[in-house]
Amino acid sequence: MPEETFTPIGQKVEDIAPGATEAQAEDDEPRGVEEIESLCMNCHENGTTRLLLTQIPYFREIIVMSFSCDKCGFQNNEIQPAGTFQLKGVHVELRLTQMEDFARQVVKSDTATVKFIELDVEVPAGRGQLTNVEGLLSIIIDDLESNQAARKEQQPEVYEKVQEVIDKGRKMLAGEAFPFRVSVDDPAGNSFITPDMRDGVGKWEKREYLRTKEQNEALGLTDTSNEGLTETGDIIPDTIYAFPATCPGCMHPCTTNMKMVDIPHFRQVVIMNTTCDDCGYKSNDVKTGGEVPEKGKKVTIKVKNSVDLARDILKSESCFLECPELNLSVNPGTLGGRFTTVEGLLTQVRDDLHNQIFQTGAEDAAAATHAGDSLPAEEKARWDKFFTNINAAIKGEREFSIILTDPMASSYVQSLADDPSQPDEQMTVEEYTRTAEEEEDLGLTDMKTENYSADYVAERDY
Repeated sequence: MPEETFTPIGQKVEDIAPGATEAQAEDDEPRGVEEIESLCMNCHENGTTRLLLTQIPYFREIIVMSFSCDKCGFQNNEIQPAGTFQLKGVHVELRLTQMEDFARQVVKSDTATVKFIELDVEVPAGRGQLTNVEGLLSIIIDDLESNQAARKEQQPEVYEKVQEVIDKGRKMLAGEAFPFRVSVDDPAGNSFITPDMRDGVGKWEKREYLRTKEQNEALGLTDTSNEGLTETGDIIPDTIYAFPATCPGCMHPCTTNMKMVDIPHFRQVVIMNTTCDDCGYKSNDVKTGGEVPEKGKKVTIKVKNSVDLARDILKSESCFLECPELNLSVNPGTLGGRFTTVEGLLTQVRDDLHNQIFQTGAEDAAAATHAGDSLPAEEKARWDKFFTNINAAIKGEREFSIILTDPMASSYVQSLADDPSQPDEQMTVEEYTRTAEEEEDLGLTDMKTENYSADYVAERDY
């Protein structure tokens, strides 16, 4: 197996350890550090640049560079990301509460800004660094101290303010000023502070954001931050967006298409479709958004003819569907979200049930007359009668009713009334109070939307 170019940094250290280096020399294996002769920008003689290609755990590949000149003694160290700019910028913040937190590894690219918030000191974008929190704070304090003698003579008032910052920074390094926070903000998305699996709420936080036009220009990029989006970064209704995904069937790369649709007199929903060209997997789903309503909603529609079969219907993931005349019930979560017609919804339910019961891949369930011969005769007769009734309903040969019980009030049936926002004579819409079991299933029992900051502070300081 060929050697990986970017191996974990721990493995690199083992490879270039003194013992490992001697062993590599004997076996003529490639060394972990590449050396290149390059020009010294201080004395203009030739020096040596050392390159280490490595991988940071939980992050990505980087190049660690170190230059030294034997002629004048000039040295320089920095890092560069081995990849490209990320699609979004990143902001990482760490709250230090103990001495062990100083050892957290920090990757600061040349486009990142570092800030010690309580110290009110910010390091602008510049040289890339691979260090830890202690190293970052020590460099800042040393830089501030280097010119204090000159400030004391020329600007005494500035000297005193800077000295206050230095003294406070020294207390931080000594562990006498916990807790305090450090943040790294990188529009290029290539900076990082290492997390710990034991970090609690509020200890380590990472968020991604869309770059502004000015940030894209500073990175030398064409402004694509809002391409296909509104000025505020929101998606545009009735616009199809495609993004890469992984097929759950064969795990090969595939494409997911997404479109936001505004259902008149209801709300906006997101329709998602995933298709895999390798294995033929297809998936369709509908997601509803918005706030959690105070009550659930129950919608009943009587289907009498082909016009009713053509009504638009949205069955959300949380909806329980019933057709009493057809002895049909579909539990929440089954079929996922669906936005289709009454006929299309019944057809989908029929085909899925037929394939599960009779274990046939026939696309037309009504035509699969010989499937299920292994079932007991009585059971097969019951299912045959069930599918005969549902086929008759799909063809408009019998009347039936559909009941949508949705604790999230996210399901919808098109109304044919003069005022489409009101139910017509064949529909009834009623609100109801959710049961304790529904509240528990939806995760609403443990949800707290008021005075949660007090609990957060208490947990953080525990």
